Amino acid sequence: MCVRVFGEGVDKELGRRAAGGACPCCGEKVAAVEVESKCRFCLVPVGFVVKKKYMCTNCSKRLVLR
Repeated sequence: MCVRVFGEGVDKELGRRAAGGACPCCGEKVAAVEVESKCRFCLVPVGFVVKKKYMCTNCSKRLVLR
């Protein structure tokens, strides 16, 4: 977990792929986006985490898998 109290974080998109399923709001396709999150404390890199987020390609709504 990255706590950003006295530092800043930088998010960078690494890649985007088509994912199975459809958006519940508009019914369009869903994309799986890999995001690298870098944490910095006083301009010193502390660490990074690669996360996968799911987003609708049409309305850009962030989706949560259950």
